Amino acid sequence: MSGWLDQVKWNTDGLVPAIAQDADSGEVLMLAWMNREALAATAAEGVAVYWSRSRNRLWRKGETSGHVQKVRELRLDCDGDTVLLKVEQAGGVACHTGRRSCFYRRLEDGGWVTAAPVIKAPEDIYGR
Repeated sequence: MSGWLDQVKWNTDGLVPAIAQDADSGEVLMLAWMNREALAATAAEGVAVYWSRSRNRLWRKGETSGHVQKVRELRLDCDGDTVLLKVEQAGGVACHTGRRSCFYRRLEDGGWVTAAPVIKAPEDIYGR
């Protein structure tokens, strides 16, 4: 039953990068990490579950913010070392900065510029 998990090439920390992509638009929303337990839970529950390296625990996307990622499809890349989640992003916000995507900075003239607006202020999301 878990043979599919054995086909993932976990790094030396037992993690694999996981890219969340909007299932409809194809926009890349974020990159996070998964361990075996997180990937199994994601497949079983149908919502994104990641491994938080900073908190050293499982992290269900949206557990604090309400910005849950409903998983429509899971894919594994050709090398088996990256997972792609095609998701429906609740609330339209994937980034803890309150933006749609974590990839909101663009390189221009040798510097990073903000290329996407804040949709919802982080203090309104997290109450800080």
